[in-house]
Amino acid sequence: MSAPASTHMNGARAELAPRARHEDPTGGRTWPLWGMALLAVGSLAAVTWRIQAPEPIAAETDARLVAPVLWQRALHFEDRPDGSVAVLDGTTRLEVSRLQGEQGFARGALRMLAHARLRHGLSPEQPFLLTGHANGRLTLSDPTTRQRIDLESFGPTNSAVFARLRDAGRASSAPEKATP
Repeated sequence: MSAPASTHMNGARAELAPRARHEDPTGGRTWPLWGMALLAVGSLAAVTWRIQAPEPIAAETDARLVAPVLWQRALHFEDRPDGSVAVLDGTTRLEVSRLQGEQGFARGALRMLAHARLRHGLSPEQPFLLTGHANGRLTLSDPTTRQRIDLESFGPTNSAVFARLRDAGRASSAPEKATP
């Protein structure tokens, strides 16, 4: 049929190189690509599962962090029309304190616990538990979602916002004595 393609350059005959082939870096094997895709999807699934899993309450965590409970108080928190947050006793539903002004840390902590309830479709009727431990730890937990915030981790100023709620609104503000 036809001879290899040629061209004339300056009177000389030059042969054209055959068409270059592009080599497949996987050699035609697709398993490395599928493996990388599976690894990426698995990592994403693991992160999503960890984010959605509820945090355990202190009784289920590392034994070094768990200390005997010295006191515990059930509290409800309600927004008021003036922008403040009313703190209600968990048993009597009487107002014992009010968080006014910015109160960024307190609002943030309460918002986190409230959003966890919304995500789980739970009612706000169950009170949150403010707990003081023998090792000085102060926690705010939600028994319905099993979420817990270790308040002392955010410094003494932020922790003090909740610590003063221990005896707020009680007839006697004298601290309770721990039994040995």
